[in-house]
Amino acid sequence: MPHKKIAMELDKKIALVAHDNKKGDLVEWAKYNRVLLAHHRLYATGTTGEILERELGVTINKLQSGPLGGDQQIGAKIADSEIDFLIFFWDPLEPQPHDPDVKALLRMAVVWNIPIACNRASADFMISSPLMDGAYDRLVPDYDLYRTRKIAGSEGGGPGAAESAEGGSLES
Repeated sequence: MPHKKIAMELDKKIALVAHDNKKGDLVEWAKYNRVLLAHHRLYATGTTGEILERELGVTINKLQSGPLGGDQQIGAKIADSEIDFLIFFWDPLEPQPHDPDVKALLRMAVVWNIPIACNRASADFMISSPLMDGAYDRLVPDYDLYRTRKIAGSEGGGPGAAESAEGGSLES
């Protein structure tokens, strides 16, 4: 599949997300990196955004709480190229009621090839990368072929004529 370049500007758009048991870790990390984070546009889910704004003294674009749709809002922003980075301190040891949303968010980050940090060490390496200080062209697959593909049965094939992309019948 061919690729497209999506430009990341000098000031990156960074999403900051943390599960309840990891909020303290994210806040501590963000306070340590406050100067580096201050010149970027920051987004966060619900409570995490409230805490970060109070602790850092910087403006955070706050979305819904994760379980109330915030993870999905960030995923949509990733798909629309409105988020360049995802720093998500998630708790692998605690079951989450919105676990499907978490998985979908991480999937969107991979589909759209944005950097993801899921722990402090990864976040430290990402934020201190020389690539943070300049423009960067992120390569993503060119999904235009996928979007404009011809779907079998879409031209008057009638009932029973539709088939999936894998060639199997869509009927059960």
